Amino acid sequence: MNGQEADKLESHSSAQEQPANSKPDRLRKECINKGGQVKTNSQAKSATTEAIVHEDIYTIPNFLTLTRLVAAPIVGYLVLHDSHAWAVGLFAYAGITDLLDGWIARRWNRKTVVGTIIDPMADKALMTILTVCLAAKGALPLWVATIVLGRDVGLGIAAIYYRWISLPPPKTFRRYWDFSLPSAEVRPTTISKYNTFLQLGLVGLTTAAPLVHADISSMLAILQYTVAATTVWSGASYIFSRDAVKILK
Repeated sequence: MNGQEADKLESHSSAQEQPANSKPDRLRKECINKGGQVKTNSQAKSATTEAIVHEDIYTIPNFLTLTRLVAAPIVGYLVLHDSHAWAVGLFAYAGITDLLDGWIARRWNRKTVVGTIIDPMADKALMTILTVCLAAKGALPLWVATIVLGRDVGLGIAAIYYRWISLPPPKTFRRYWDFSLPSAEVRPTTISKYNTFLQLGLVGLTTAAPLVHADISSMLAILQYTVAATTVWSGASYIFSRDAVKILK
């Protein structure tokens, strides 16, 4: 009986010690991945957890840019209905806010990746809509409109492609349109900046022409040829420039 009691006491003592040792064992437990490599729990957790960076897109510069996007179709509507004074006024608002949002972003460090995308998008929306409407009214030659729109269509397709290939996994439709997930940054080339200025100057002057009591047809013709040349040049600069699009990692 004494031997049996000793065995019982020994088994009871080892049973009490087991939980005490099991906790550190669990903390030191190692997990083996599919490739057979041994990783600690903390390493496995960090390996399986995806670090997704979100940025604050609700800024004043981005809000001003969105108002320009909203104003673009309204300006086009006003042009089609010969409300040139209102169209010029709203066009001027778009130009002022374009300068203002950039200044605020630089002054108070409110730059965002999404801002680098929607800011030129707002300019292109205004330019595209005004180009179509002015061409429809016969105020802008069709060949000029074709060159301007052809370049913008090409850049739009390229933007869709770069957004998709740069989007961190998983690639879903919802995440594609989540602009708080920065994936690619667009950097306008120098000639593209000049071209945007000239294009907006052309459509702005063409829109205001009915309000000007002078013959500015020669000025408009020179500006049309200039814009056509810079448009082709700027389109080529995006193709051959290595710094135009930066994939964020």
